[in-house]
Amino acid sequence: MPTEVKVVPNASAHQRTKAAPTQNPETDNFFSRLKTKATDTTTHGTVVEDYVNFYGDHESNNHINNHSDVKNRKENAQTLTNCFYDMVTDFYEYAWGQSFHFCKYYKGENFATNIARHEDNLALKLQLKPGEKCLDVGCGVGGPMREIAKFSGATVVGLNNNEYQVARNQILSERLELGNLCHVVKGDFHHMPFQDNYFDKAYAVEATCHAQKLEDPYAEIYRTLKPGGYFACYEWLTTDKYDENNPEHKSIMLGLEEGNSCPKLASIPQCLEQLRKVGFEVVEHEDLAADTRSCLPWYFPLDGFYDTNPLNFYFMWAMKPFGRSFTRRLVSVLELLRIAPKGTCKVADVLNLGADNLVLAGKEEIFTPMFYFLARKPLNKD
Repeated sequence: MPTEVKVVPNASAHQRTKAAPTQNPETDNFFSRLKTKATDTTTHGTVVEDYVNFYGDHESNNHINNHSDVKNRKENAQTLTNCFYDMVTDFYEYAWGQSFHFCKYYKGENFATNIARHEDNLALKLQLKPGEKCLDVGCGVGGPMREIAKFSGATVVGLNNNEYQVARNQILSERLELGNLCHVVKGDFHHMPFQDNYFDKAYAVEATCHAQKLEDPYAEIYRTLKPGGYFACYEWLTTDKYDENNPEHKSIMLGLEEGNSCPKLASIPQCLEQLRKVGFEVVEHEDLAADTRSCLPWYFPLDGFYDTNPLNFYFMWAMKPFGRSFTRRLVSVLELLRIAPKGTCKVADVLNLGADNLVLAGKEEIFTPMFYFLARKPLNKD
């Protein structure tokens, strides 16, 4: 089959309204990337301030109950997420690698093995085969896309609305000579630039939590899938243990949302309801975070303990509390010396806020980052 991807104009697609920081997607070194950003003395700092302001005044007693902040974040979801990934992509790659997601961690196995298994599981659930076209919704810098393409032999098209991540994704795929299987398209998943009934399969890995509401990307995935096509997803959701009237729960969830660019997380029932509302048949679903048989908890990389595999110290040291503290101190010195751009310390603070509250939410069991579902577009549409 041809590898060229058909992209259709979409006049309603949301466009970026704010300038992006100066960045170099060809550079792998974390400190070189910070130095490149520092050549622009204003934009990075402005992006950081714009992002932080979306989450309101932390000193206000009404901070966690401010519905106007939630409304503003939802209405400006694409701007919010673009600011976030302009800020954090370099930190993510430095600490986490090219696959920005959690997974089930089995004792004695290294981080990279667990991450790859989690991605391959989606290919197996979708029954992806060579010759099929598969959509990766919110593909980041393409770690899952490349793994799934290699594992399945299918052509995978990644959709991403962040220019820096799109460029980074293309470079990384070309280096691995995967240009025949992996493609990346810049676009908004609320308004996808693809024709109807184009893809055989689709998946999303912890990406649609950035949407205004889940219904929007789900409807677009439904539209662009062929009848009978499957959509598999790992979704960020609140669990049935989350109590919206509990101030402690709300504070944890707001810190989690601010540290990870989520306008407002939906619940598991809301997710399933919105899938069905747009027309999908839900084939199966499971909260993988609730399965602790032989597994370390999903928040294990961010927490202050280790398993028996010494390789995990190499893979995970920057994710752990002492590694994050070290990085925060280091970038504060680099920012003072103007080697890192203005606002870099605030970026580290945002990420640490998110990490700390992810761990708290995990221990309270009020949140899951990997609610798995498999949904199907019916063969006979109304």
